[in-house]
Amino acid sequence: MSVKAFELVPVLGQDLLVDKTWMSIDCIECCGKNLYIGTSDCCIYHFLLEEKASTSGRPVFTPTKQLHKYLGLKKAVNELKAASALNRLMVLCDNTVVLLNMINLEPVPSGAKIKGITAFAVNENPVTGDPFCIEVCAISMKRKTVQIYAVHEDRVQLIKEVSTPEQPVAIAADGYFLCLAMSTQYIILSYNTGTSQDLFPYNSEEKRPIVKRIGRQEFLLAGPGALGMFVTAAGISQRAPVHWSENVIGAAVCFPYVVALDEGFVTVHSMLDQQQKQTIPFRDGHILQDFEGKLILATSKEVHILVPLPLEKQIQDLLASQRVEEALILTKGARRNIPKEKFQGMYRRILQQAGFIQFSQLQFLEAKELFRNGQLDVRELMSLYPLLLPSTSTFIRSHPPLHEYADLNQLMQGDQEKIAKCKRFLMSYLNEIRSTEVANGYKEDVDTALLKLYAEANHDSLLDLLVSENSCLLVDSIPWLEKHKKYFALGLLYHYNGQNEAALQLWVKIVDGQLQDTTRSDLFEYIVDFLSFCSNYELVWKYADWALQKNEEVGINIFTRRPLDENQTSRVNPDDIVNYLHKYKKAVVAYLEHLVFERNIQKEKYHTHLAVLYLDKVLRLHSQAGNISEELIAARRSLKNLFQHSDLYRVHLLLGKIKDTDLYMECAILHGKLEEHEKALEILVHKLKDFRAAEDYCLWNSHGKDPSCRQRLFHMLLALYLHPGVTSDALTMAGVDLLNNHAVEFDAIRVLQLVPENWSIQLLSPFLTRAMRGSFHSKCTAELSSGLARSENLNYKYTKVKSRGNIVTLSDKKVCQVCRGFFTEPVFQRYPDGGLIHIQCATKLHSLSATDQNFQS
Repeated sequence: MSVKAFELVPVLGQDLLVDKTWMSIDCIECCGKNLYIGTSDCCIYHFLLEEKASTSGRPVFTPTKQLHKYLGLKKAVNELKAASALNRLMVLCDNTVVLLNMINLEPVPSGAKIKGITAFAVNENPVTGDPFCIEVCAISMKRKTVQIYAVHEDRVQLIKEVSTPEQPVAIAADGYFLCLAMSTQYIILSYNTGTSQDLFPYNSEEKRPIVKRIGRQEFLLAGPGALGMFVTAAGISQRAPVHWSENVIGAAVCFPYVVALDEGFVTVHSMLDQQQKQTIPFRDGHILQDFEGKLILATSKEVHILVPLPLEKQIQDLLASQRVEEALILTKGARRNIPKEKFQGMYRRILQQAGFIQFSQLQFLEAKELFRNGQLDVRELMSLYPLLLPSTSTFIRSHPPLHEYADLNQLMQGDQEKIAKCKRFLMSYLNEIRSTEVANGYKEDVDTALLKLYAEANHDSLLDLLVSENSCLLVDSIPWLEKHKKYFALGLLYHYNGQNEAALQLWVKIVDGQLQDTTRSDLFEYIVDFLSFCSNYELVWKYADWALQKNEEVGINIFTRRPLDENQTSRVNPDDIVNYLHKYKKAVVAYLEHLVFERNIQKEKYHTHLAVLYLDKVLRLHSQAGNISEELIAARRSLKNLFQHSDLYRVHLLLGKIKDTDLYMECAILHGKLEEHEKALEILVHKLKDFRAAEDYCLWNSHGKDPSCRQRLFHMLLALYLHPGVTSDALTMAGVDLLNNHAVEFDAIRVLQLVPENWSIQLLSPFLTRAMRGSFHSKCTAELSSGLARSENLNYKYTKVKSRGNIVTLSDKKVCQVCRGFFTEPVFQRYPDGGLIHIQCATKLHSLSATDQNFQS
């Protein structure tokens, strides 16, 4: 694809040379402002070139003729090379290199010259290290040799001569390495070691060889198949070849381009992507050379200069054509020609421009990568979206602009589907960068823009944004959320900014139907949960009535879910709450249950209050006519559970309320709490006739108590079953079942004394079997415990005897372990570790230990 990389500018025509129609330009040299022309009639022309810019900005070259010199050899001048350090011009004419003064073109007085030469090249990377000489590599005319010369100001010195496999045709040099075009192939030759390496073949009869040094130890060659090949001194290629014309006459490199000349055109090829970028018509050209970055073209009569356009302009032209990849490749390739700081700034801007091009083509992944790498101020992108930047934003677009679009509507030509895609991309991109350094300095703009996009798109992430750390601006966000009827989200925004009352007002209006917002179907429960964690007690009390009137069972969670570590002396303490809830029957019960069962508060007034409320409900339901309802069953279950598991309520008060009712089970439990177990069991056995409940009574009433308590209760129950004054088959069978099912709980001897004489052994066989087994087990356990105790006692006795058998040495040098004083009499106390202390010190020590223990207890 084409790009204008160079501009062809004429420099001089035949009118500035001697008017000889048969004369032609055979060679050119340019050194600074000095332009030298070698002609076919053995003349050398010297011009000074002045470069200026025209009014249109195009460069203009003005040549001024200084003089011309006829060499008098009647041969064409084949080659010119200037050595500015020596003020010498080397001229190859008639197979001889002569040295001329660069200014007056006079031969050097010494007459130094090199004879028998067909071509030569100046080594731009010399190895001599002498700044006052240049190194010249010349092809000998008659022998298959290359000669290395050191050329001084007034003399020429042969340094080395190297043989070649064939007669060389063209040459280029770098350091010790020579790149030679032979008659049939190209080779790399080291004149230091004499080793050579074949590169690739070519036919010198069919095409003109091209050998150009383009950099340190790198050469450009005209390869087979119309390829421009890059070859290093090691004989390898580190760049892809460029494809040029079959009839290339000359070539030169002006990074990042290779310029090739054929009979009718100049073609420009990129070294970065190997594509042909430009074609310039140029007929009859036969010279193309690079002089210190200046590309000079010549026909036989005229001289032109290829002026490279600034790389920035080339890149901008590519971007204008939306050729992003080519622009980026060219930009990266330009790194070596531009100062680092300038390049970095230019590269970032080009990446940003490329990102907007990809964005306009809906290539969002590529655009995002370019924006990130180009460190784009994201507000440049946000400014494309109408009303997205906050009204308080002071952002001004980059100048010169990164793109030519006013806004998204213009960019997408009003296509709503494309606009929607762009908005989804921006949502994703802003969400990615909002917590990174990219958003530093303008996080408010980013978060406010995200809020607007989420609200407009009804996106779930709106709530995630508002419940997390954010910098959304209220002045822009409030009207936007109201516009899109996102009242719940607006409440979250108020809450995040510490305006809890405003948030609650909004949410309450939604629940009451004054505002329409279906974001949360459980908003009422959310408000209750919010109030349960609210530390503003005024708000809690203000909205508690509203919540309880809506739903007592849910509203009470405002108080039951409050943090357990909350200061109980605050305005939200249990006593105040209980007093406040007296008008909400369900709520007060739920709250007392929370205090008693969940928080396990051990206060009589809460337990009694809850028990009274339970009992009142049971009595109310019980008094209603009709069958027993599920509600009554559940209410009695709750009452029974509280009666059984709490020991803090006022038993006499409750017993007085139910003694004249048929709530026998509850009455029995209350008698049990008063340790009136006989009354309790009589109610269960004779009034309720619930033998299973009587057994359960014995079990739960003795739970966690001494085993004798349980035994006493079971014997009491058995005595009721077997009382001689009240006999029935049901009681008898209940007694038998009690004995057989709970044999281990009874004293077998007392049972045998109590049971009637007419009971058969078979009837009591399960009881007797278990009783015998239990008695035998107890006997064995007791014997085992006794044996273990005797064994342990024997070990203690052995230890005591052993410790007494040790020798204790006491002298006047021994000191007490407590007071550190010496022993003055043979009376002491010895510890198991061998330490000795005074008797009086031991007494004091034990006294102190006892005092500490009493104090701690």
